[in-house]
Amino acid sequence: MPGGPYPAAVAGHRGLSTTLRRVPTRRAPGPVVRPATAGDAEACAAIYAPYVADTAVSFETEPPAAGEMARRIAAASDRHAWLVLEDDGRVVGYAYGTPHQTRAAYRWACEVSVYLEAGRRRTGGGRALYEALLARLTERGFRMAIAGMTLPNDASAGLHRAMGFEPVGTYRRIGYKHGAWHDVAWVQRPLADDRDPPAEPS
Repeated sequence: MPGGPYPAAVAGHRGLSTTLRRVPTRRAPGPVVRPATAGDAEACAAIYAPYVADTAVSFETEPPAAGEMARRIAAASDRHAWLVLEDDGRVVGYAYGTPHQTRAAYRWACEVSVYLEAGRRRTGGGRALYEALLARLTERGFRMAIAGMTLPNDASAGLHRAMGFEPVGTYRRIGYKHGAWHDVAWVQRPLADDRDPPAEPS
């Protein structure tokens, strides 16, 4: 169309001319990563339930209810972190850190996990959650992040590799679920330098 897609004027009623003004296009905000609250427990439980009920990704066998998920969110947020991915006002994924082991010398290491709503894989959500989570854990003084993956899981392996995790070993036939034995691969990634003595995590 001559003059571009927006004509300067169009004929109005009874020959009057009405000016068309360009209206800025409003773009919907993209996904946002934020700290989880107790109010996110139901959404997180709904995201997690299929992993428990239908897969060996999780070794739990009963999906936790919203109340239990709220307890887990509170515990992780107190000492580590629990973050959610919100898209258009709806929680579509989450990631968290927990203690690697309970004995004192392990307290600078933490285990991390990420879960996305069905259909959200390979959309950048897992990476966004992990980037924010690892930054928060580093701020709190943790030195090493560790993650376990039930095999095979190419999507999870690819995400952890892209985030700089390195393989450290595999537990063979360590879990039995859905009528089969499963291996679990472990990976780790440093979060900070190794200056000694380390400050206490906070």
